[in-house]
Amino acid sequence: MLLKNQVEWALHCCSTLSALPADVRLSTKALSEFHGIPKEYLSKALQALSSAGLVEGTLGPKGGYRLAKSAREITFLEIVEAIEGRKRTFNCTEIRGNNPCNPADQTYTKPCGIARIMWNADEAWRDSLRGVTLQDLNDNLEDDLTEEELQESLNWLLSYK
Repeated sequence: MLLKNQVEWALHCCSTLSALPADVRLSTKALSEFHGIPKEYLSKALQALSSAGLVEGTLGPKGGYRLAKSAREITFLEIVEAIEGRKRTFNCTEIRGNNPCNPADQTYTKPCGIARIMWNADEAWRDSLRGVTLQDLNDNLEDDLTEEELQESLNWLLSYK
């Protein structure tokens, strides 16, 4: 399974927004420059997050994006599904019916074993992402970044014009 680049961008942008004071909004331009990603494509991801009720966007000179809910209420799965949709990652096309040894009138009453295994794996993956919130990520940022790096990033974001 290969997720769109926009999933990574959305996760990083939501993480960034979750680190800001509640009254601060960031423009698409600020987020794209901070993360070094194309503004036009990021805009589509942010619109998808907004449509899913995960971020709020406003227009104007003081406009931009902020989280629509607390970091504790937003799961990684919600962000992934906002970008990718809620469809299963495995599509069974019933190729077992193509077996030339099957009787002509063969019908199947349940999905094949491969489909069941793949759907179970898909659900396990979704359960894992459903169990992780933006706050969980924030609680572990010290493992990846020093306090100085976190503060420098926050200062850059808050001073962006």
